[in-house]
Amino acid sequence: MNVRWTIIVIASLILVACSGDPAIVEQSGDEAKQEKFQWKLVTTWPKNYPGLGTTPEYFSELVERMSNGRLKIKVYGAGQLVPALEVFDAVSQGTAEMGHGAAYYWKGKVPASVFFTSVPFGLNAQEMNGWLHYGGGLELWRELYAPFNLVPFAGGNSGVQMAGWFNREINSLDDIKGLKMRIPGIGGEVITKAGGEAVTIPGGELYTALQTGVIDATEWVGPYNDLAFGFHQIARYYYYPGWQETGSSLEFIINKSDWESLPQDLQAIVEAASRAANQNMLDEYTARNNAALVTLVEEHDVQLRRLPDDVLIELHRITDQVLEEFVEQDPLARRVYESQKMFQEQVANYHKISEEAYYRARRLR
Repeated sequence: MNVRWTIIVIASLILVACSGDPAIVEQSGDEAKQEKFQWKLVTTWPKNYPGLGTTPEYFSELVERMSNGRLKIKVYGAGQLVPALEVFDAVSQGTAEMGHGAAYYWKGKVPASVFFTSVPFGLNAQEMNGWLHYGGGLELWRELYAPFNLVPFAGGNSGVQMAGWFNREINSLDDIKGLKMRIPGIGGEVITKAGGEAVTIPGGELYTALQTGVIDATEWVGPYNDLAFGFHQIARYYYYPGWQETGSSLEFIINKSDWESLPQDLQAIVEAASRAANQNMLDEYTARNNAALVTLVEEHDVQLRRLPDDVLIELHRITDQVLEEFVEQDPLARRVYESQKMFQEQVANYHKISEEAYYRARRLR
């Protein structure tokens, strides 16, 4: 009897081996059919530059791991494949599948893009993320970029920035007059209206421009990045607060045709990785800025200064004028501006009894 059952079991195993398990065959077939993708991601930042440049690298690594290698994204720093300020066109035209940069760099092509980085006295990082993902901002952003064959995603936030590096003290608005300053977006228009001259220069060129006198002052990001660029070697005064960039959102942009070529599971992975990278950048700047500021002040004798209240009040007044003039002739810009402004007013009401109230309470002793 035992011999008979042994023969039956062996025969059954042979039959299974010969015929194959349908489930296993089907699974192997699905895996064989899974297409693999290799993308290029161009950026406006130097390769692996702290925070800004490492974020697309972090995103790329996440996507590859989450997709089990089905989607590999090679990151190119500014100038490696295309110049820093040509990222928008490169992705729009399909030279690269993806880009990472700041939306306000494309102001000359898409005026309303400035609202998706930062506007003076506008949303902070927490509020910007809330507006984009739960206040209708992302939908407006995608509507804005649709004619350019682009799909945007939030790609990081540096938080409230510094007002910038100067070789002269700013005691009144008169000290802005005649000042040639690197400051993009609406902030640049405000400086121009205040009597200065605003220019847009990629980050990698700022040190030389300030050192050689091409510009008199520059804003960049904050202590973490500014220390890395060495601005303390060529400028004496470091001003705050960053009225011009109050919660600067970065962007991932994807060529629409390439985005639509991805299967739904890979699209979901890209979306999840972009949200992770978006938060990760803010976490990094929150952790790194203070230590870098201590180094700048205590080791390099940087003069940390606060902009006078009357200067900030006047800059705010000019900002309101510039924004109203800016959206007057552009219906979509008007819609974006009003959406963002309404969100800011609503969230500010709650912040008075939450964030602001807590900060005041925390200082009580």
